Amino acid sequence: MIVELRTGSDRRSNMNKMGEEMIAGKFDSRTFANMNVALDRVCEKVPHGEEHVVRKRVAKQIIKCATSGRTTLSDLTAAGQRALIKVATVASK
Repeated sequence: MIVELRTGSDRRSNMNKMGEEMIAGKFDSRTFANMNVALDRVCEKVPHGEEHVVRKRVAKQIIKCATSGRTTLSDLTAAGQRALIKVATVASK
């Protein structure tokens, strides 16, 4: 999976590697690289963007976008940004 766990136990690290292999197998190498770059770009610009829950929410939308066939870096980044907008809108209500 493209969600990185930067802290945590070895168990979490191993689970992350397994998830990454499952996701990587579904997409070509260029798409997978674009997905990772989009995730990093979106998350580096927001408070708490390094937190797992934030990265996971963004990653889910990026994966959904790529699965639908929209695989350019700009499409994937926009999908990640929309995930954060949804969170902010719900939190403000």
